Order: sequence, then C-alpha cells, then structure tokens
Amino acid sequence: MHATARFLDRLSFGIDRLLRAIALVGLVLMVAFISLQVVARYGFSAPPAWTEEAARYAMVWVGLLGAAISYRAGFDPKLVKLPATLPRPLLALAALLRGAAVVIFLGPILFFCFFGPGLNPERSFLARNLYTTAESFDMPTIFVAVTVPIFIIAIFLHGLAHCARGLATLRTPRPERDFNALDHA
Repeated sequence: MHATARFLDRLSFGIDRLLRAIALVGLVLMVAFISLQVVARYGFSAPPAWTEEAARYAMVWVGLLGAAISYRAGFDPKLVKLPATLPRPLLALAALLRGAAVVIFLGPILFFCFFGPGLNPERSFLARNLYTTAESFDMPTIFVAVTVPIFIIAIFLHGLAHCARGLATLRTPRPERDFNALDHA
C-alpha cells in the first residue's frame, strides 16, 4: 500500500507542477491581453476586438486549473475542520465522505464532457465546442472547453493520492504521545 500511495503522490505532485506552470502562463497571458486592451483603448482609442475575449479564455484556464491546484494544497473550502487528534477511523470516514462529495459533484460533469443525451458522444460538451468558434477570432472553443475535464481529472487524481496516503498511514501505528514532554514545554 505504501508503494501505491507513494506512486500516486508523486504523480499528483507532477500533475500539480504542470498545472501550476500552465496556470502561470495563462495568468501572464491574461494580464498581457488586458494591458494591451487598456493601452489600445485609452492610449490609441482603437482597442482590438480580440483582446477581451482572449483575456476571458485565459481567465477560464487560470480559474479552473487554480481550483485543481487549490484542492491538492488543501485550500478548498471545508464545512468542518476536524482536529487531527480524533481517532484515525473517524478521520478516515471524514476523508471518505469528502471524497464522495467531490465525486458526486464532479462525476456527472466529467461524464457529460464526453457523453451527451442518450449517451451520444456527438452531443457531448466537448463535441459541441469542437464545432463552435470564438466570436472575435478564428479559434475552436474546444481549446477553452477542454480545461473542464482536465481540472476534474486532476482533482480526482489528487483526491485518490490523498486517500492512498491516508490509507497508508492508517496501517502505520501512531506513535505514543509523551505526556512528560508536555510538562517540560
């Protein structure tokens, strides 16, 4: 179990680093497009039509990839923060419930990315965006829509790695607390 947990954790870490790099590029592009828009609008009174839309698409990439990055880092919103001193089985149950909530919420979205009504892949979210182009420049919107399954798959992978780490530590005995050390602190 420890080897599987280590593999999943390394994979999750690598995916996280890749997503961070892509999100950083998206953030730089978004700021550059907005800056160009502002300079062209107020400096030359002739803003290009495509900059606003390009900045919006970069924002979608940054936002969705940022959600996956936040999930791995543990910055996602939690209803209840449980103390680490609770019994391990209770913490494992809480982690299982958290993982189930993520799968219940994001699973159908991921499903409909690839399948439409009647399990028809031609009517899926991605397929519909394959034939749609951006309004102000000739680019299929699939390049924006593909971020949805990417961020969901990344979150699922991060969650799986987190569960594997938790299960691996469940099998490792917890060190006994040294109450005498607390008296000297």
